[in-house]
Amino acid sequence: MGREEQIISERLKKLEELKKQGINPYPHKFDKKNSISECVNEKVNASVKTAGRIMGKRDLGRIIFSNLRDGTGEIQIVLQEKETPEKIKDFFKKYLDIGDFAGIEGKIFKTKTGQKSILVKKIEVLSKAILPLPEKWHGLQDKEERYRKRYLDMIMNPEVKKIFEKREKIIDTIREFLKKREFVEVEIPTLQSVYGGASATPFITHLNALDIDLFLSISPELYLKRLIVGGFDKVFTIGKSFRNEGIDAFHNPEFTMMEYYVAYQNYEYHIEFTEQLFNELKKELHLKDMVEFQGKKINLKTPFKRIKFRDLMLKEIKIDIDKENNFDKLKKAIINKNLKEVDIKGCTHYGALLDELYKRVVRQSITQPTFLTHYPVEMIALAKRNEKDPTKINSVQLLIDGVEIVKAYDELNDPVDQDNRLKEQARLLHGGDEEAMPMDEDFVNALKIGMPPTAGYGLGIDRLIMILTNQPSIRDVILFPFMKPLEENGE
Repeated sequence: MGREEQIISERLKKLEELKKQGINPYPHKFDKKNSISECVNEKVNASVKTAGRIMGKRDLGRIIFSNLRDGTGEIQIVLQEKETPEKIKDFFKKYLDIGDFAGIEGKIFKTKTGQKSILVKKIEVLSKAILPLPEKWHGLQDKEERYRKRYLDMIMNPEVKKIFEKREKIIDTIREFLKKREFVEVEIPTLQSVYGGASATPFITHLNALDIDLFLSISPELYLKRLIVGGFDKVFTIGKSFRNEGIDAFHNPEFTMMEYYVAYQNYEYHIEFTEQLFNELKKELHLKDMVEFQGKKINLKTPFKRIKFRDLMLKEIKIDIDKENNFDKLKKAIINKNLKEVDIKGCTHYGALLDELYKRVVRQSITQPTFLTHYPVEMIALAKRNEKDPTKINSVQLLIDGVEIVKAYDELNDPVDQDNRLKEQARLLHGGDEEAMPMDEDFVNALKIGMPPTAGYGLGIDRLIMILTNQPSIRDVILFPFMKPLEENGE
């Protein structure tokens, strides 16, 4: 019998012994009067009644030291001869193990070393753990297991929980920031008969009741714009989007986005909004202008730098997209520049080739927060053309260390132009471009009813949290990231 099997067997025996004594090892409730953080802050000699998980145990005979942890913190508990009833001390030694939940009553005191502790007077088992906690929980070899068993990750690495507390703080700050600006929070359907709003491959599911295929939302955009048509001037949603794409440090098939739409504004509103939001986040999270992200110093002091898409291309790879303005010309320029990272064969049209060139070669050059503006019109089918140069759109993207944090633009509200562009997208989709959008007749009809000038904005919540908490992977800021099932790993 291995070490773990032996521990499990011993704990199962303890369970049975407790039950024989009429003690329920899984009681329904416990009158917990004090959190552990409150116990830590209590005065010496104060009586406390708390509960938590046993995280350590040292039996020195006359005195037993242990550690008790709840969601607010950790404190040492002490069972001492002549101070703790012998019956309680024996019960703890015999039946309680590391990992068990226990209810404690006692008094606050300080040990000889000055450590504030609880001198135990009463104790009861609240949940008997069958499996032992890992003895060692560190190193790259455990990374996959940490994501797969987040509950163990948080038990053994308390700092992980702090990341997700910061996540909540960041989302709360964003939500309150929007509400102060009089945005109305709404929900959009996750299951959609026609998907749209982004260049992405959707997840397909089936509705048995109507015997039709449905799609998981890749973006809330088209529904939020319908609400602008319907009479809302400012709307936003914070929720999940689903894209059937690659998994890496910045991509998870299921991720969280905030999108807002505001009537009578243009892309300049997005720039001002973003800078003010970052200032608010710095204040609420007590961050300085200079933060560290994966060994790099990122300066979050506003205003952020701006550069146009064409100018960035010229600066970094000496390709002028105003001259290389169709698929064949751009393809030839990429070959001449020997840019082997670009998958030319995987691109079926000019917009896709531009996007591939930008993502594979160009955007990595940007480290500090930078607004990239005025994409070519072929890259975003739902955006409004620039007033002076109709080959470009009024778009803005915030990049930090080569990663897209925000994508926003003036929304196309010309129904004829939108109809033509979605028909072109549908043609590309049928031609094999899995990331092209299908035709959405109802959305075009909504635009025909009339939509005011509108600015739309998408913020990648998970990526923002990565930057603000200095985490290397999107999986470190999602509580339950997608993991390949164990049986497919050959385990």
